[in-house]
Amino acid sequence: MQPEIHVLGLSLKSFGIVFACGFLAAGAIVARRLRELGRPVDQAYELELAALLGGLIGSRLYYVIQNYSQVKHDLLGSLFSGSGLVWYGGVIGGTLGVVLWAHRRHFLGLALLDYAAPLLALGYAIGRIGCQVSGDGDYGTASSLPWAMAYPHGTKPIHTTVQPTPIYETLAMGLLALALWRLRDRFRPGILFALYLVLSGTERVLVEIIRRNHAVVAGLTVPQLFSLALVAAGVAWLVQAQKPLLRAIS
Repeated sequence: MQPEIHVLGLSLKSFGIVFACGFLAAGAIVARRLRELGRPVDQAYELELAALLGGLIGSRLYYVIQNYSQVKHDLLGSLFSGSGLVWYGGVIGGTLGVVLWAHRRHFLGLALLDYAAPLLALGYAIGRIGCQVSGDGDYGTASSLPWAMAYPHGTKPIHTTVQPTPIYETLAMGLLALALWRLRDRFRPGILFALYLVLSGTERVLVEIIRRNHAVVAGLTVPQLFSLALVAAGVAWLVQAQKPLLRAIS
């Protein structure tokens, strides 16, 4: 792992570099998908900017809310700190940014959600690479498995071997992103996003079992509760979508 990279006297955060690579990769897919949908490719830059700004603001606010007891004495400094970016806050903020952009560009609808599904999965997968190389504490419980590893030089160092959960999540969400991309034109609008909710939520519920987050309700962590809500929403969406088909068959 390498939390910082020194280039020409400058100290660059490895997480930030991976973060930027994630947006470049997403930008390439955004441009291709817009072309497939017959929309101007230059709108990809607008969409990326809206998602970036909304995601950064949302992730910072979510972090401050989640860790209020630790940052309440310096709220302003915590908001503009370079550390503490939370995925779910980024998703909420990024979603709001994209919705505002889509409303302005008359692209608001179920097709937009399907359009975003593989991008969200890809962004998560690449983001976890950043967590791994920076050693930011998103690793799992102690383990003696052959591939378990310590993070002695991470931003949140640990010297005992633990489950490398960022690697697990990169592999799982990378495969999900690939599957969603291949299925992008197979279903009617909305179904692809519902599948994303179910599968990504299930992935997070499972990986949390071997992570170090504290349980808050019924033995479940905050990410698990949030993920279960996503799974429930996705399942309800899929069931509702199948009702017309079932009525037609009966």
